[in-house]
Amino acid sequence: MAHVAKRVVKAREGIDRTKLYPLDLAVAMVKERANAKFDETVEVAMNLGVDPRHADQMVRGVCNLPNGSGRVLRVAVFARGAKAEEAKKAGADIVGAEELVDLVSKGTIEFDRCIATPDMMPLVGRLGKVLGPRGLMPNPKVGTVTMDITTAVAASKGGSVEFRVEKAGIVHAAVGKVSFTADKLAENIKAFADSVAKAKPAGAKGTYIQRVAISSTMGPGVKIEPNTVMGG
Repeated sequence: MAHVAKRVVKAREGIDRTKLYPLDLAVAMVKERANAKFDETVEVAMNLGVDPRHADQMVRGVCNLPNGSGRVLRVAVFARGAKAEEAKKAGADIVGAEELVDLVSKGTIEFDRCIATPDMMPLVGRLGKVLGPRGLMPNPKVGTVTMDITTAVAASKGGSVEFRVEKAGIVHAAVGKVSFTADKLAENIKAFADSVAKAKPAGAKGTYIQRVAISSTMGPGVKIEPNTVMGG
């Protein structure tokens, strides 16, 4: 394990943990220090001035990353008849109605994103205990309960990321891979920050976006000047 610890120490060299860096420099630092043997994921974390225990301070939404997430997601669609056919044509990996509900209720979940037509929700609602804790429950607020199946499947496949604030007031999401160009990563990060800003709840008081940081899967975190992320 010594070589792993050495690599971590080396990756942290030159990063001032107390300093806030401009976005372009932070992206360059994260890319430079991603030295794992695989294409690491770049993740952004934002500390928000909200207390999600209050309903009027809940933050959730979806962001369509302009350059995709770099991940290949398996998408399931709960639909019947013509809408099921539309889902298959749109490239959904798994399509079904009662039989799919039955399969998922037994714990067979072979998908990363889940979409449903509104008429399927009374059935899909029964899967709350299975899908809810995994963050897979379809929701109209993030466009995953819809009649526009083609658009929803394309967004899920193309790199839309859902976000939901956690208890500590943090939202985070994968915004690309270290193999992306710095410009593409910066564009994705700005788009995500913009989506979070637009999802500002009515009950948020004081400074809404307090801290922003990015990191790669195995690399150290780099704190960013929030004003270099906003308004892009």
